Amino acid sequence: MFNNIPPLTRGLIIINVIVYIISNLILSDELYFYLSAYFPLSPFFKSWQIITHMFMHAPIGDGIGLMHIIFNMFTLYSFGPILEQSLGDKKYLILYFLSGLGAYFLFNGWNFIEYQNIYNQLEAVGFDVKDYINNPQTYLASSKIVIENSEQLQKLNSIMFGPMLGASGAIFGVIAAFATLYPEARIGIMFIPVPVKVKYVLPIVVIGSIYLGISGNGGGIAHLAHVGGAIVGFILAKIWKKHLYRFK
Repeated sequence: MFNNIPPLTRGLIIINVIVYIISNLILSDELYFYLSAYFPLSPFFKSWQIITHMFMHAPIGDGIGLMHIIFNMFTLYSFGPILEQSLGDKKYLILYFLSGLGAYFLFNGWNFIEYQNIYNQLEAVGFDVKDYINNPQTYLASSKIVIENSEQLQKLNSIMFGPMLGASGAIFGVIAAFATLYPEARIGIMFIPVPVKVKYVLPIVVIGSIYLGISGNGGGIAHLAHVGGAIVGFILAKIWKKHLYRFK
């Protein structure tokens, strides 16, 4: 069955699985630190993370753990082959990676807005944000400003030191492109007894992701990354849709 999957989708799944095995069983700390993506102003940020984070997934036993990569790869397996065959290799890869980039930039664009608000609030009470970011433990130990338990500092830590990882943004782009090109297609959804047209499912998922991402009730999930990927997938599919017959 696996051999019947088109080569690019099969290759993406294989790479993700191999990286997951290596990062969990061989080079866990090193790969998660260097290949997950950090906020561009974080001292941990490296330029290559913009791409490599798409191949990292939650560690086994941490958060959603193994289900993170299982869900993402199953979704890619479900929607990827049709798009790979209808768009062709080049456009399929463009769709996948640009959606992943869109996920990174929208997620961190919103993070930048929050960072600016937090920066202004903390600087107003005499807290040196830049010194703290470069040497958090040293700064807190020497600072006379006691705000270790403040909500602002917790949010700052999350933005600066919390990694972004997963193929979800790229895969949401694939789903959005599929919904745009094949809006009448029906898909099965857990707890719903009948298949639902994908053109109805996608807007609900995107709106829900926007709410969860902005409200901060995401439960550690980068919901706005999903939205960024979906936006890119939708735009590309709209551009390509009128020429779809050329790819078949």
